[in-house]
Amino acid sequence: MRRSRDDTPRAARSALFNVMERAVRKAGRSLVHDFGEVEQLQVSVKGPADFVSAADTQAERILTTELRRARPTFGFLREEGGIEEGSDPHHRWIIDPLDGTTNFLHGIPHFCISVALERAGEIVAGMIYQPLTDELFYAEKGSGAFMNDRRLRVSARAHLGDAVIGTGIPFRGRGDHPRYLRLLEAVMAGTAGVRRMGAAALDLAYVAAGRFDGFFEFGLLPWDVAAGILLVREAGGFVSEIEGGNDPLTSGSILATNDRLHGPLGRLLRSADRAARTTASTTS
Repeated sequence: MRRSRDDTPRAARSALFNVMERAVRKAGRSLVHDFGEVEQLQVSVKGPADFVSAADTQAERILTTELRRARPTFGFLREEGGIEEGSDPHHRWIIDPLDGTTNFLHGIPHFCISVALERAGEIVAGMIYQPLTDELFYAEKGSGAFMNDRRLRVSARAHLGDAVIGTGIPFRGRGDHPRYLRLLEAVMAGTAGVRRMGAAALDLAYVAAGRFDGFFEFGLLPWDVAAGILLVREAGGFVSEIEGGNDPLTSGSILATNDRLHGPLGRLLRSADRAARTTASTTS
């Protein structure tokens, strides 16, 4: 039996995994090609500092075609293409064809494709692919999380002072900047470092791989987090809303860490958030 680097048997590659891998690798080849010609891309403005490119829509088209060919009855929830109901009401794909679009358009080599399968409201499979590094993160519910052939485990760090935390910073026209800055200030003061990489799906994959000890962000959408939530949980981590609830997929508020840091980081964030809201109410 083939074993991963930590001597844990690799999960058998199911038919579902093969379907997803074929789709993301084909879309990934398209993105790599366009990344090499990023200055020539046709770019339209979708909103303040929020761009959608020809590469983005082409990757989504490839994913949709490949996944529909293999599972023609499943529905879709896509960043660009929206909701498409399938004849099977219990299954749908949740797709982000290019997470890290702004990085991509600026020639920054940090972006990914994210695909998750939702069954009756529950994420049962997830895949995040970084085509430039050929890192394929994947998980099926109950079967563990993997990166290529290596079993993934969240980090074992137990103290916030030793932890590196990922986050997403709201940009122009988005989010409550004063509130976020209070949270960021608290995390900066209490940890070994904060990283803002610009692709939430990859940030969650990095938590699953133990590269980040935690990740938090507000205002995310289902395609940003669906695959990553399952990856972190299958790698032994904890995922919740920052406020403590258990529906980060629909709330857009997410806190993902290893088992030891989830409580301390959550308390730190909630304390800072209460202080931010108190300050806002007294100055309004």
